[in-house]
Amino acid sequence: MAKYITKEKRAEIFTEYAGSATNTGSTEGQVALLTFRITSLSEHLKSNHKDHATRRSLLKMVGHRRSLLAYLAKKDVLKYRELIAKLGIRDTLKR
Repeated sequence: MAKYITKEKRAEIFTEYAGSATNTGSTEGQVALLTFRITSLSEHLKSNHKDHATRRSLLKMVGHRRSLLAYLAKKDVLKYRELIAKLGIRDTLKR
């Protein structure tokens, strides 16, 4: 099964990308958290390729992250570009 995110790891992600551990509503923090979870599930699916429930969850997360990134690109292009560079996401949106 995929690994769970501890409170400390979640706080660390939000502190690094959202500025504060309590700023869990920021778009940047949510995208960073989703990226961490997507990476974790991708590793899980490499060894458990028949786990279709996890695959579906992964696809839902990717779609949610994509919509958050589209929102951020419309709102502030500079923050969007900085975030995808920092996270190492190669996005197909051309903005």
